[in-house]
Amino acid sequence: MPYSIAAPVHSELIIKKSRFIACVQPMTDRAAAQKVVAELWAQHPGAVHVCWALLAGGQSAAVDDGEPSGTAGRPMLDVLRHQDLEGVQATVVRYFGGVKLGAGGLVRAYTDSVAQALLKAEKVAIIKLQHLRCCAPYAMEGMVRREIELAGATLAQVSHSDLVQFEFHLPDTAAPALVSRLNEAGHGRLQWLADEDL
Repeated sequence: MPYSIAAPVHSELIIKKSRFIACVQPMTDRAAAQKVVAELWAQHPGAVHVCWALLAGGQSAAVDDGEPSGTAGRPMLDVLRHQDLEGVQATVVRYFGGVKLGAGGLVRAYTDSVAQALLKAEKVAIIKLQHLRCCAPYAMEGMVRREIELAGATLAQVSHSDLVQFEFHLPDTAAPALVSRLNEAGHGRLQWLADEDL
């Protein structure tokens, strides 16, 4: 099951006089992630690198920002993947301390910076929701409401015209069982509406 994190978390490491300031935070897309990076540059004008990784579906990214290729962005992204995260950005601001770390040292530094920040993170499970809409005769309104409530679904809207129209959502995994129960209890008198029926 994929997770996001509840709020931004930070950590700071000093490795051979270089300062690594990490932040891991919820993030929806690449444009928002790039805005965060621009803000970090404004806050840390003396930094030599602001490396970052984003795990957000098709908008994922790994940016080394001048560090040797594959030593910063990709290792940071791997930490996010290993933690089964989604919709999360990791950034590390580096102040150079005068001692070169070498490729292996850089990979460890960026990996450890993100991992340290994640130790403080509160993970939140990402539950995919399914949105459903159906119509029922007035006589069945109470039964439909009870089934929706019993399934733990959230009733978003109810409208009354010739029929009672229900709009609700619930976890993807619970939807098939509820649809089956409603169809059975409704004896074929429930109508399911697709988005084009709006």
